[in-house]
Amino acid sequence: MARDFEALKTRLRDMSYTPGTDALLHISPLLLQAQDLTATALVRLRALDNSTYTSVAGSRVGLELMASVVSSSSLAGTDLAHVVLANPYEGAQFAGYPADDEAVRTARHAEASPKMSGHLNDAVHQLDLCATGCHYLAHGITEDLVSAQDHEPLAVQQTAGATLTPAQYDALTALAGGGKLYESSTRGLGVTRVATQDGNRVSIATYRALAKRRLVSADTSTSLFQGQRITVTAEGQRALAQPRPRAALSTTAATVPKVTAAQGVRR
Repeated sequence: MARDFEALKTRLRDMSYTPGTDALLHISPLLLQAQDLTATALVRLRALDNSTYTSVAGSRVGLELMASVVSSSSLAGTDLAHVVLANPYEGAQFAGYPADDEAVRTARHAEASPKMSGHLNDAVHQLDLCATGCHYLAHGITEDLVSAQDHEPLAVQQTAGATLTPAQYDALTALAGGGKLYESSTRGLGVTRVATQDGNRVSIATYRALAKRRLVSADTSTSLFQGQRITVTAEGQRALAQPRPRAALSTTAATVPKVTAAQGVRR
């Protein structure tokens, strides 16, 4: 994303235009691109917030940095919208008013030009912040993950090989055939769900337990609204190669009731 922000910043900085229809023609696609980048940044933030990265020490700073990218990108779009607003248009006056002559048109353009340039410069500044934020975030996530792996206790590093519950094993088996992580709307609220290839539901809690142990992963290059493809990792395949765990007997079922002499045996 940093490259996308940098490319848009360069286009804005190097753009030449004439106030009026020509300016609108040049600004319109750049405004739409800024809005698309804001939407993409928001999707990335939501994916990051819904990932196992949140359990890594220092991840909160990364999430806040991604949120700042969303904010700066949105502000860049607002600055470009202000350029559209400041742009002088050549529509006809109301009836009874004289049409603008060349001198009036020149004066209107001269008044609008510095306002438009100021908004463009603000947009360039915001896009520069976005690109810088993305670079810092990518570097920070890499360092956080390496640091977490270096300081992770051996027992935690080996959790992928730990025994699964029967429900986790069954969910992993179902997801081995393909699955999807997606977000649906319930009463106006976004709810994250998991479905297998054949449409069966998997508990989101069970999925997150598998993801935390790196047995499954989701393709975060797509948004949750479109659905992120779930794959079983190599660790997950090794877990499936083991026999299905047996459900533990409950304490009540496993304990034989005692009958005391005083109680006797009822016939």
